[in-house]
Amino acid sequence: MDNVKNLNGKIAIVTGGAQGLGEAISIRLAQEGCNVVIADINQAGIHDTEAKIQAEFGRETLGMVTDVTQEDQVQALVDETVSKFGGLDILVSNAGILIAQPVDEFPAEHWKKVMEVNLFGYFLVAKHAARVMKTQRSGVIIQINSKSGKKGSYKNSAYAASKFGGIGLTQSLALELAEYGVRVNAICPGNMLDSPLWVDSLFKQYARTRGMTEAEVRQYYVDQVPLKRGCTYDDVCNLLVFLASEQSSYMTGQAINVTGGQEMR
Repeated sequence: MDNVKNLNGKIAIVTGGAQGLGEAISIRLAQEGCNVVIADINQAGIHDTEAKIQAEFGRETLGMVTDVTQEDQVQALVDETVSKFGGLDILVSNAGILIAQPVDEFPAEHWKKVMEVNLFGYFLVAKHAARVMKTQRSGVIIQINSKSGKKGSYKNSAYAASKFGGIGLTQSLALELAEYGVRVNAICPGNMLDSPLWVDSLFKQYARTRGMTEAEVRQYYVDQVPLKRGCTYDDVCNLLVFLASEQSSYMTGQAINVTGGQEMR
C-alpha cells in the first residue's frame, strides 16, 4: 500500500528529532508526507535536519529547542505546533539517554537523570500531546523503547528500568486514551551497532565496564542476534510508518520488537 498517501499532510512531533535515530525518523516522516516538528536540545542539529527536509521533500517544518524534562518547554512545543499547523496527529517520543555502570558504582544523580529523560520526559510529551489529541478525538503516540524494556540489561540498570517503565506507561495510556480514538504503541529496537550512539559512545562504555575491546563488544552483540546483524534506522522507521498510519488502526498498547529475533516476547 501507499504509505505516503496515508500520512500525507499529517502533523508529527519527533523529540530527539535532530540526531541519530530521531533525525532518521524526522526525515522518513517528511518523505511519507508529514509536516514535521523537530524537538531537540541540539539547535545546530535542528537547523541541519530542517534544511535536509525542506531541500529534499519540500515539507513544512518547525524546529524548537526542547528539554523534554522541563514541562514549560514541552507545553510550549505542543502549543506552538498547534498554533502553526492547526493540530497534532503523530507524537514520536524518541528523546533518550543511556548511561551504563555497575549498580554499586552508579552515581545516584546519573541514574536519576536517565529516568528523568527516558521515562518522565515520555510522560510529559504524552501528557501535552494527549490534551490536544483528546479534543481532536484522533492521534497516534509512538514511544521509541528498546529490547531492554523487555529483558534486564547487564550493568545497565537505569536504562532498562526506564524502558520497562515506558512499556507500562504505553499500556496505561493506550487504555486511557482509546475512547478518544488515540492509539499508543511502543517500538523496541535491537542494538543499532552502526549508529553514532554505539560507534561514538556505547562501544567505549561497554568495553570499559566489561573489560573487553570495542571489536569484541561489537562481535558479542552480533552473536546475540539470530539474523546476525544490528538493527538499522530503516528497520525502525518501516514499523513506525505502519504504526502511524491507518493500516494499524486496530493496534494499541503494543510494544513491538524489531530485534532480528533476539527478543521474542
